[in-house]
Amino acid sequence: MPELPDIVVYIEALEKRILKRTLERVHLMSPFLLRTATPPISAVEGKNVLEIRRLGKRICVGVEADLWLVLHLMIAGRLHWKDTIAAPPSRPSSSKAKAQLAAFQFGNGTLSLTEAGTQRRASLHVVEGEVGLRSLDRGGLEIFKISLARFAEALLSENHTLKRALTDPHLFSGIGNAYSDEILFAAQLSPVKLTQKLTDTEVERLYNATRDTLAQWIERVRTETEDRFPEKVTAFREGMAVHGRYRQPCPRCGAKIQRIRYASNETNYCPSCQTGGKLLADRALSRILRDDWPKTAEELG
Repeated sequence: MPELPDIVVYIEALEKRILKRTLERVHLMSPFLLRTATPPISAVEGKNVLEIRRLGKRICVGVEADLWLVLHLMIAGRLHWKDTIAAPPSRPSSSKAKAQLAAFQFGNGTLSLTEAGTQRRASLHVVEGEVGLRSLDRGGLEIFKISLARFAEALLSENHTLKRALTDPHLFSGIGNAYSDEILFAAQLSPVKLTQKLTDTEVERLYNATRDTLAQWIERVRTETEDRFPEKVTAFREGMAVHGRYRQPCPRCGAKIQRIRYASNETNYCPSCQTGGKLLADRALSRILRDDWPKTAEELG
């Protein structure tokens, strides 16, 4: 699932291409994508793009008449740009690898949305005004706009594992499975440590690690993309310390990276740096995960 660094770079790339441009036509190839009926999708056609912003892990494209197209890519949705007016397929691709769900035509090119796999989780909402946007807001705090005290207040408001707290969209905005692994590694904290057992020093360390890790990856993804449209958005990036690096050496201490698998979620960590050498795999852990970890991708949205 594209997270805060990826969404930021997507938005920057879109601003260069479609801001102040006219959205001429919207072609929907999947009946599952559009989740709203009013205003109709046709209402945005012929309107100029005035603003693009992030709402958690959603991309919001504002056009004239105070209308907003709100895209949530979920796990497998991706955006693509062509500097041509591409003719959309008359029906969704039958390929299970990547189906085209929508095409947005501008005078200078075409933005398309694809989704890999067979599950159709990506969504598009058309809403009106700030009230419509607020109806989709999960309420998570923006990490670069809050103080340490506000971070601590949200983090300690309920007693969850650190992994769950960081990825809860009602607490913090834009953080998902991949970058939470990297944040917890940077903070040298266990993913299953309970929030209300943190010391003040650990809370501050986590706050700084969250801000530093996300800022570093925003800049890193931005540098990798340069002026190109970000076509290689992935949860497993070269240079990550622990995420997706099961059994590879820890870049800090050399110990083998370990993982926890529960349902469709995977957490990667260094036992030496984060858990005092303990492998997180026992019945007590299973009970913690069952009670505290999200069961579906939608819970992480």
